[in-house]
Amino acid sequence: MADRAQPASAPLADGPPLFVCVCVPARNEAERLPALLEAIAGQDWPGVIPIAIAVNNTTDDSLDRLMAARSLHARRLAIQVVVAEFPAVLAHAGSARRLAMTEGLRHLADLRTGMLVSTDADARPPTGWLRAIAAACARGADLVGGRIVLDEECEPLPEAVARLRRAWDLYWADVREIEDRIDPVSWDPAPRHGDHTGASLAIRAELYLACGGVPLVPTGEDLALVRAAVAGGGRLAHPADVYVRVSPRIDGRAAGGMADVMRQLFQGSKDGAPAMAPAFHHWAARAKWRRQMRTHPDGDARIALEEPRLPAMPNDMQIEVGR
Repeated sequence: MADRAQPASAPLADGPPLFVCVCVPARNEAERLPALLEAIAGQDWPGVIPIAIAVNNTTDDSLDRLMAARSLHARRLAIQVVVAEFPAVLAHAGSARRLAMTEGLRHLADLRTGMLVSTDADARPPTGWLRAIAAACARGADLVGGRIVLDEECEPLPEAVARLRRAWDLYWADVREIEDRIDPVSWDPAPRHGDHTGASLAIRAELYLACGGVPLVPTGEDLALVRAAVAGGGRLAHPADVYVRVSPRIDGRAAGGMADVMRQLFQGSKDGAPAMAPAFHHWAARAKWRRQMRTHPDGDARIALEEPRLPAMPNDMQIEVGR
């Protein structure tokens, strides 16, 4: 599965074209990969879109499904597949995503203007996903995080779970408003979200290489990559129009991933315990700290390095469910 096609690119404002490669780790995802590939084939992006898929430690018919999809979308997608059987100690999200990104680098037409776009096998990006990422890059972003939206159209949630999820969405929207008011950043303007996970994370190829790539850690490999990239000078943006729909499944394979979040939502809606989070004044204080840090020449890098070491905020405010 290594045929090459004309690379897809889109122009950046007053600059060279941006080349992309979509990178996907997949383990026993035969049922979900076809929907992802159909969504990428439907992008309003010029040319054939390269996709690097790392099929790892898989026992289902993912490869057969990929062969069928490769034929079906031959005029739109250049599907590149690398297969690996990691030993137990390395059979985790870090290894799989790193392999997909490494393969993606091989299929970028130009590393200087290339961007790796990570997503997951259960994601379903909207038509303008890649275009919106390119627009954020044109505004000065080096990394572009995508908002995570539950795919309730295909997999409806119980009303109690959906209500709790909406309450958390409102909470985080309020947090973003506080941050934007106190510590606005030119390359990450409002309206924006706060997600930058492997389900939708674009990074310039040269920055990816400079910061060491996806670390080989069992969980949190995407957030660790972002921290390293920002510490290395990368500018991170969260445009409101960059998002992907993901499955609300609770049987995910990566500890600490979206499936764990969904399990907590299901449990929280079931046991009726109050949803607790840091009060908004804590976020205001944190935004003021970031604003002060940005007065230093290397302020953004210092924030990336020092913020994880700050004391955790207390969960001292109850979230209003049913607002």
